[in-house]
Amino acid sequence: MSSAKDTGLFASRVSIEQVEEGVGLAPRFDADGLIPVVTTDFDSGELLMHGYMNAEALRRTIETGEAYYWSRSRKALWHKGATSGLVQSVAEIRIDDDQDAVWLRVRIAGNGASCHVGYRSCFYRSVPIGETSGDTPLILRFEENEKTFDPKEVYGDAPNPTKL
Repeated sequence: MSSAKDTGLFASRVSIEQVEEGVGLAPRFDADGLIPVVTTDFDSGELLMHGYMNAEALRRTIETGEAYYWSRSRKALWHKGATSGLVQSVAEIRIDDDQDAVWLRVRIAGNGASCHVGYRSCFYRSVPIGETSGDTPLILRFEENEKTFDPKEVYGDAPNPTKL
């Protein structure tokens, strides 16, 4: 996995003032070399997914204008949409104040889906608020009722890489 020091795109982190008020991109990757990323639809603002980038994924995203992530389960660089055709074209990249989180605003090819499960957004269920009842597990609510594509048609019978 790449580290931030592997690329000339990123400035060294010298001071809090430089990181928070300066103009140099100086991302802070965690101990595993990762930075969290939230991805939203550029036009609607809808939250599509949350993922992680390593330095290489961030560099490639900046250079190509297409979203790359680091798959923690596969331990591999991941070009979003390379298999499904649902490529995320990056319209804007933002970084938070202390440069330890990234926000991608994207437009998506095809049917606009981002979730490998087949829904448009990875956030297709909501958690009920104020409905706790002792030892009974909460029942999630589906906010998207139809999948935008069939994952088996797109990915085949490959096992889901998500760890339980």
